[in-house]
Amino acid sequence: MTRIFRENDTPLRVGLTHAQIWDAEDEGIIQCWENGRELAITSPDLAKRCLENELPILSWKGGVSSNMKLRKKPGSFKYLAQWQGLRGEDLDIDRTKKYQLVCSLTKIVVTFTPNRSKYVNKAVESYKSGEKINGRLASGVSEQSLF
Repeated sequence: MTRIFRENDTPLRVGLTHAQIWDAEDEGIIQCWENGRELAITSPDLAKRCLENELPILSWKGGVSSNMKLRKKPGSFKYLAQWQGLRGEDLDIDRTKKYQLVCSLTKIVVTFTPNRSKYVNKAVESYKSGEKINGRLASGVSEQSLF
């Protein structure tokens, strides 16, 4: 499955097993988008920030902080899917392409790429020592969900 597309009015899937979600052909990207849609309801301020083209720290690599030293970074398609869901957009990701977004708050450029080696297990060198995000030390989240 190269292109992953779902319309925003598509009902959320229910009753799926872990394997059906994360081991399916989309590798959990649809689930991340659905999580973003649900998060938009429970966290409208976060959804508003996404609609304003901010790239806030979420569950996957791709969010930015104003204290980052680097001005560009890679991101995962799972972040992009969750961000699209938070914005109330259709899920539309072609996994053969790269997508580049600029955070409206920090002006940091994030390139969402199919190349996992660009963002998996990266050191936390892009964060200043001791930086806190949402009250916790920045930990350099890998391509694994926080949930």
